[in-house]
Amino acid sequence: MSATRLDEGQLTEHVEELAELLVDAVDGGASIGFLAPLDRAAAVAWWKERAAALAAGQVAVWAAFDGRRVVGTVSLAFPDKPNSRHRAELVKLMVHRGARGRGLGRALLGVAEEAAAAAGITLLHLDTETDSPAERLYDSAGWVWAGVIPDYAADPGGELRPTTLYYKRLRAAAPAG
Repeated sequence: MSATRLDEGQLTEHVEELAELLVDAVDGGASIGFLAPLDRAAAVAWWKERAAALAAGQVAVWAAFDGRRVVGTVSLAFPDKPNSRHRAELVKLMVHRGARGRGLGRALLGVAEEAAAAAGITLLHLDTETDSPAERLYDSAGWVWAGVIPDYAADPGGELRPTTLYYKRLRAAAPAG
């Protein structure tokens, strides 16, 4: 499986597959901002909205492919304030339930971290549902626990759940030459 940084055209080309991945993640219990059941049309619309943010440089999206099928994704969201250009938020790390257990989540996390460092980002942050499987991934990948916010977001079933905040310091890549 390979991970590719998507441009606006590629995101549009793969929007149906990306929507399928999003629906699968939500149906599988991932707390990534949506309630279950997630309507496929709503998932397509959400990804189409990302195309504008991608074109504006507000977000970067990578997709992992198993052949031609999208089986995972991760994104970085970049702040627009001048005092925060050194950081980015890791968002929407998703792996299709049928592709889990093969290290794809860790690989996508590594791709995002490396790309962030290459872009001069020195600090990443994220939030994830407390006690979710994602916490084990972030802990084992060297992310630092920053705290828990109670009742931060509803899980896909609508129950309010706590969220754990993490951060990771990066070394910006040295300029070539």
